[in-house]
Amino acid sequence: MPQRLMINVQKPNRYFIELSYNGKNYHGWQVQPNAISVQAELQIALSKLLQEKIVIVGAGRTDTGVHAKQMFAHFESIIDTTIITNRLNALISDNIVIKSIFQVKNDLHARFSAIKRSYEYQIYLGRNPFLLDTTWQIYNQKLVIHKMNEAALLLLKYTNFKCFSKSKTDVHTYNCTITEAKWILNDNILTFYITANRFLRNMVRAIVGTLYEVGIGKITKEQFLKIIESKDRCKAGISAPARGLFLTKIVY
Repeated sequence: MPQRLMINVQKPNRYFIELSYNGKNYHGWQVQPNAISVQAELQIALSKLLQEKIVIVGAGRTDTGVHAKQMFAHFESIIDTTIITNRLNALISDNIVIKSIFQVKNDLHARFSAIKRSYEYQIYLGRNPFLLDTTWQIYNQKLVIHKMNEAALLLLKYTNFKCFSKSKTDVHTYNCTITEAKWILNDNILTFYITANRFLRNMVRAIVGTLYEVGIGKITKEQFLKIIESKDRCKAGISAPARGLFLTKIVY
């Protein structure tokens, strides 16, 4: 019997990409048919650069128009990380910046290994033409910020946030553990900081929109509490515009 030829094929390594992006021109992170997305642009550029089909897995999904100061994604290949970052930045749009690419253990997953995520939502109190793409500008209504913060603290006492989730979404649970939820005013920019182990689709924008209604006096803190307990998206407030939302930090 002839001996079998043993071919030593090197197993691909897993790499993390740390990036940031301005989401104004993208239909969110995830690949979609007939629409430009951050994931699609990265996959096309990496596949072209490495001369092989690359599939990228992101740490989460951002909606159309939402930005990311820090996003992570992983892919598998065999590369020299010392030269690929600059080459990849040269291939992609100026709205995306690759901060670093580094090898990780093969069982580390960009999405499922993340234990904490943070978002910021920025409201500009007034009008500023230079911040139209990155803030929700409110100039015709007064917000009572201490009432918004009182209501925000209630979020830390609950885990089921179905009332702030997009109605048609494929999830097994609406439970999230929120560890930070607060508003801070700095000059004319009012920023909402929120951190949790996970987020539901449209959750932060729905929370911001409902807290905005607390701020203008449309609903009370007690009504905000009842909205959470109702588990009904129809009872919550408006969804704040996407342009003011930033994914800011992911912890592994």
